[in-house]
Amino acid sequence: MPPPAKIDLLPEDLRRELEDRLVRGAFSGYHDLSSWLTEQGYEIGKSAIHSYGQGLKRKLAAIRASTEAARLIAEAAPDEEDRRSEAVMSMVQSDMFAMLVALQEAEEADPSKRIKLLGNAARAIADLSRASIAQKKHAAAVQAKLDALLSEAQHGENTLDIRTLQRIREDVYGLA
Repeated sequence: MPPPAKIDLLPEDLRRELEDRLVRGAFSGYHDLSSWLTEQGYEIGKSAIHSYGQGLKRKLAAIRASTEAARLIAEAAPDEEDRRSEAVMSMVQSDMFAMLVALQEAEEADPSKRIKLLGNAARAIADLSRASIAQKKHAAAVQAKLDALLSEAQHGENTLDIRTLQRIREDVYGLA
C-alpha cells in the first residue's frame, strides 16, 4: 500500500490555497508553487504538484462539462414533464457506473480508500435510486389524475371539456 500523497497531508486551508493558486495560475508555475510550499514548511516537489494539479484540472473539467450539459438540457427541453431531471439522473447513473468499473479495475489503489469510495458510491446510488423512484411515482400520479379527470368528463361527472383535458394531457404533459 503506497503512502498518502504529501499534498493530501497538507492542512486543509493550505491545500485550498494551493488549489486556488493552481487555478489562478492556469495550472502552471509548479516550481514557484513548490518554493511557496517550502516557505510554508512543506517540502513538495514540482512533479508532485504537477500530478496533483492535473487531477484537479480533470475534476474541474468534469464539473464544467456536467454543468454545461445540464444547461444545454435545460435550454433544449422544456420541463413540463420533469424530463430534465430524468435526463440528469440518467447521466449521473451512467457516470456512477463508469466510476464503479474504473474503481474496480484500479488494483493499485489503497484498499481502505477503495472501500471508502465504494461506500460513498453506494450511498450516491441509493440516493439517486430514491430520487428516480419518487420521480416515477409523481409522473404516475399526474397521469392517474389526468386519466380520472378525463374519465369523469367522459361520463358527465364534471364540467371539464373532454377536448381541453385531452389537449392538456398531450400538449402540457406529453401523454398520449
